[in-house]
Amino acid sequence: MTIDKIISDLSPRKFGKLGVIWTVVLIIVSTLGVISYIRQLNGGLAVTGLRDYAFWGIYISNFVFFVAISLVGSLVTSILRLSGAKWSIPITRISEIIAVSAIIMAGLTIIVDMGRPDRLWHLFVYGRLQSPIIWDVLVITTYLFVSVMLLFFPLLPDFALLKTKFNGSTFLKKWYGKLSLNWSGTSLQHRKYNQAIKYLSIMIIPLAFGIHTVTAWLFATTFRPGWDSTNFGAYFVAGAFVAGAGGVIATMFILRKTYGLQEYITDDLFDKMGKLLAMLCLLYLYFNINEYLIPAYKLKKEEEIHLYSLLFGHYATLFWSVIVFGLVLPVVVIATPKGRKPLPLFIISILVVVAAWWKRFLIVAPTLLHPFMPKQGIPESWTEYSPTYDEWAITIGTLAMALLIMTFLVRVIPIVPIQEFKEYITEKENEKA
Repeated sequence: MTIDKIISDLSPRKFGKLGVIWTVVLIIVSTLGVISYIRQLNGGLAVTGLRDYAFWGIYISNFVFFVAISLVGSLVTSILRLSGAKWSIPITRISEIIAVSAIIMAGLTIIVDMGRPDRLWHLFVYGRLQSPIIWDVLVITTYLFVSVMLLFFPLLPDFALLKTKFNGSTFLKKWYGKLSLNWSGTSLQHRKYNQAIKYLSIMIIPLAFGIHTVTAWLFATTFRPGWDSTNFGAYFVAGAFVAGAGGVIATMFILRKTYGLQEYITDDLFDKMGKLLAMLCLLYLYFNINEYLIPAYKLKKEEEIHLYSLLFGHYATLFWSVIVFGLVLPVVVIATPKGRKPLPLFIISILVVVAAWWKRFLIVAPTLLHPFMPKQGIPESWTEYSPTYDEWAITIGTLAMALLIMTFLVRVIPIVPIQEFKEYITEKENEKA
């Protein structure tokens, strides 16, 4: 496989008809979300289903989901890179794109949830370091910066190659030259380049664990049933690994199918990612058992009401669907070699990602509807939480915006790292020789 063929196969391409339709749909859905958000700005949070009891709803569920799926950047691009697992090279760029897109939308989702976004600056001026909310703001900001750097630095040699050999848009070719930062491939540049990626990979791991742990602490530092757990940080991290791995597999399949990347994103790569996903599902299943079994054994009155609503009550259908289709079924299917083929694994990954979103909803909403203080003299509608049209439109709009960012990045940068993949192929050929 020659470098010219690799560059030709992996260079950014114009969208076909389906790509244009996909982009237009995402823009329409995002626009509907923006329109609903303007209505929310004008009418306040009264246009939502949020009330005194359910003061967090699908906005915060969506925020936790974005934070979770962004962990894939540290899982694939850092942990696997530092461990020497070079088989993951073809999907490092995909993982970085997902991580950056998700963490951007996580920050915007918090602003959406604020009743007065014009007071956002108060967090930075009047925020107290004793508050877990400030911890979350600091770690999200830092994580976003490092994630962007981890996406940009490995692109330098690729931009330099595209500057000279890209046959597409002249405008893009010009920008590739600027973004390459005068990369010429000298030994000094390579040394600094490898050091930078290594340091960023090391740095992002504690940041990634920190962002999920701090987000978990926003819940765990309260005394509410369902949240009052010392294992909540590890519980969130385990769930984030599952959501992130599922997101990468789904994106791998779509990009491989769309751009014909079978030589680069191989069946063997799906097999390895399937095994990884199965292991992560088992780990998260263990934390789920731990989170529900111990409170059920002690059975405090508040925990009893909360657990009953999840296991047998109002949320039972959703709860068991998430456990069965999002954790148990993936392990059963992936346990067979046929289940690790691209198409079955893609279907399983979609189930995992959808279940991951609803899992965050189950963490947020049921607990808020079971406070310690008895509910007396309040409207019946306040005892339940039902998202309004505007909430759904804004939430789905943010998901569409995340996909739109990913779509834009896929359009202008190589999906698979050209330089790293070339070195990987050369090393394999030398080993065979």
